[in-house]
Amino acid sequence: MSKFDDVIDRRHTNCIKWDTIEDTYDEKELLPLWVADMDFKAHQPILDALSEVLKQGVLGYTKVPNNLYEAIQNWQKTHHRLLVEKEAILFSSGVVPSLATAIQAYTSPSESVLICDPVYPPFANVIKQNKRNLVRHALIQRNGHFEIDFTKMEEQIIAENVKLLLFCNPHNPGGHVWTKIEIQTLGNLCQKHHVIVISDEIHQDLVFSPHVFCSFTAANELFKGFTVTLTAATKTFNLAGIKNSMVFIPNQALRQAFVTVQKQNQQTEINTFGYVGTTVAYQTGAQWLQELLTYMEANIQLTTEFFANEMPQVKVMQPEGTYLMWLDFSNYQMTDQQLQDTLIHKGKVVLNSGISFGPAGTQHMRLNFACSKATLEEGLMRIKKAFQA
Repeated sequence: MSKFDDVIDRRHTNCIKWDTIEDTYDEKELLPLWVADMDFKAHQPILDALSEVLKQGVLGYTKVPNNLYEAIQNWQKTHHRLLVEKEAILFSSGVVPSLATAIQAYTSPSESVLICDPVYPPFANVIKQNKRNLVRHALIQRNGHFEIDFTKMEEQIIAENVKLLLFCNPHNPGGHVWTKIEIQTLGNLCQKHHVIVISDEIHQDLVFSPHVFCSFTAANELFKGFTVTLTAATKTFNLAGIKNSMVFIPNQALRQAFVTVQKQNQQTEINTFGYVGTTVAYQTGAQWLQELLTYMEANIQLTTEFFANEMPQVKVMQPEGTYLMWLDFSNYQMTDQQLQDTLIHKGKVVLNSGISFGPAGTQHMRLNFACSKATLEEGLMRIKKAFQA
């Protein structure tokens, strides 16, 4: 039996994933397969290290430990063939706050920021909240995954005078792991038109064989001149609550502009547990991660076989990375509201509504399979029940 088979009761812990759904959807006994955190217990050495901090008894201000820089550099070099200089590493409480900081640092109000549709909802939200012009590039579904229409994207960049691209690598919600060639083509396009790239790589470690993750700046050394990379240990090791992420900015001018906005917004302090948890995760977590990936590959197989055999009307986009699965319910010919209501009130199961990821997400849902096999099986049966006459 795998340690990932353990079912941990997260209810009544102020857990967003489990403790908000009844009020949100006005329905009892719901099973959540939505918010993108895992239901697995964190790697024990991380928990032990956090316990040691508590044993010391004083939770005062904390500086960045040198061994954290070393742990980050070693992890990126070993796992992603990415060389990151110490001076290029900044810290933030999370990827989404970093998106906001980047938008404020590199664009002015009413200037255009490009995203690919569908994509993680905060991409669009943070652009609109900062009063920038949102430009959506509709991804193409081909060969079982999303692809970029580079000709169309270039037309949009020119027509809208795009200044900034928010790029999700690997892609959320589709689970596509962008290839080196795809990234090179995109990077060359951005370089040609002087578009700064913000590459969200928080899912970089969650990639399934034979696919290989390529960091944006690893695709071409020249891309370091106009790219800001965002990542964290939190998604990989289920540590979202420790509030720490990394920002890699090799270009000094871009780095200084980012730091200036951080200081203006008083965003330069990180949670003590964020420093400790990230350090220990990268120092000790490689084997745990491999076991996690093996377990989640089995969950992918379970889910795809279930829909193929039990609900063939649902079209499944096979994830190459992340722990999220993009499901197409369009054969049921429901509106987005009808689709969500059917799952909530008939199936009593919560998935993320596809329309929240952009117009291209209509009649889709996103399923989080980072849970025990037993929980996943129960969730799949509830989805089936929702569509039974």
